[in-house]
Amino acid sequence: MRFQLIICAVFGLFLAFRITINDAVIFKFTNAVCESYNQSWFVFHNCRLKAVSRSKVFFNMNGTILHPANDIKIHMRIFKKANGYKPWLFDVTCDACLHLRKRNTPFLSIVYGLFKPYTNINHTCPYVGPQIITDFYLRPELLRLPFPTGDYMLSMQWIFDKKLQFDTNISFTYVEDLIKSK
Repeated sequence: MRFQLIICAVFGLFLAFRITINDAVIFKFTNAVCESYNQSWFVFHNCRLKAVSRSKVFFNMNGTILHPANDIKIHMRIFKKANGYKPWLFDVTCDACLHLRKRNTPFLSIVYGLFKPYTNINHTCPYVGPQIITDFYLRPELLRLPFPTGDYMLSMQWIFDKKLQFDTNISFTYVEDLIKSK
């Protein structure tokens, strides 16, 4: 009898507080800035956002690595907007080549999982030639971390052979409106 009451209570709570993540979350890009510091190694041809609808913004990036890169490190930071962008929670430097072989950095796994279907950056080192991200948009169901509502910026510094080559700064907004979901 007690087990049945617990099951009924859990089922009742589930029905009462049913949340559809797609209706309750706004998760979209707001800005993209890409800058190459060494044009003889990496060149950006395209780095822009394209608004498709009110809730969907595509990110397109096209760049070329001119020389083979075997040692790639990424310094990733997330900033939260509060009177300007302030450091928030994540500041990670990881080996991208090692990660693509072993998937050993959790934060990079989350970021890479968001854009993996939209890119040709899907093999291990060395990297050379065109690196393309096409029609990438943020999907809340792929985000495996809880985020408080706000505006954020993901800053990535790409370091090839111990030299800073380029930066990508991607700003996005995340709004979780639980009242709308009922």
